[in-house]
Amino acid sequence: MALLAVHMDSENHLIERTLVSTVMSNLGLERFITGQGMTLLRTPVGDRYVVEQMREGSFNLGGEQSGHIVLADYGRTGDGLLAALQILTILKQKGGKASDTLHLFDPLPQILKNVRVSGEVKPLDKAEVQDALARANETLSNDGRLLVRASGTEPLIRVMAEGDDLQLIERVVDDLCALIAEAGQ
Repeated sequence: MALLAVHMDSENHLIERTLVSTVMSNLGLERFITGQGMTLLRTPVGDRYVVEQMREGSFNLGGEQSGHIVLADYGRTGDGLLAALQILTILKQKGGKASDTLHLFDPLPQILKNVRVSGEVKPLDKAEVQDALARANETLSNDGRLLVRASGTEPLIRVMAEGDDLQLIERVVDDLCALIAEAGQ
């Protein structure tokens, strides 16, 4: 997504200089994109939300961290072959090694853990969990990011943190998972 965004932007073809991606996209991507003067718009998890935001804003590039990329100039759904052809075209134009061309930023350490909870219990609504989430966000502040959400398909709470300090995000995730597990019984 980063290579496509930079390439499209350099050709004045990236609408409103905006890339649409989900909340799961690495903070390193966001820092890189904003460092290039572009915007990263985040959506909930799922390609349908990416496409929905792209349609609403008439944006032409979006995708998910998983590699699902939507090039709206050619279609309104993700197309792996189309994305691969676009990347190959850029690689051909630039010459050089793919590993050099594709390495535009270093992803930040990111940890994702799932906490199984009882289907009836809503631990994220409990005051002690809300307080812990606020403290965790404050701890990470400008050096990281926290995302805690209920799974849409399973009785799980997904806890994701990323940041510059791996030990810090490990501690934040482990502490939150323990509290959520206790509150989710």
